[in-house]
Amino acid sequence: MGNSIVQRGKAKYLGGNGRKTTGITRRQFKPNLQRIRVQEGGSVVRRRVCVQCIRSGRVQKAVVRKPFTIPATTKAG
Repeated sequence: MGNSIVQRGKAKYLGGNGRKTTGITRRQFKPNLQRIRVQEGGSVVRRRVCVQCIRSGRVQKAVVRKPFTIPATTKAG
């Protein structure tokens, strides 16, 4: 939880008279959830995961294919 503060006026260091608070309301800090494909065990599932978990490596993103590889071609008869 936190506060959302609404102010008016120009800051003193910018040549104004100072900032005045005109309203304070409560607000919630919510996690930044993303729908991604996650590697769980041997299967791939869609999950809603927070970005902090993705960045820190707590969740393994599913790899579509290995990067920089050429698909194997079949022999033409």
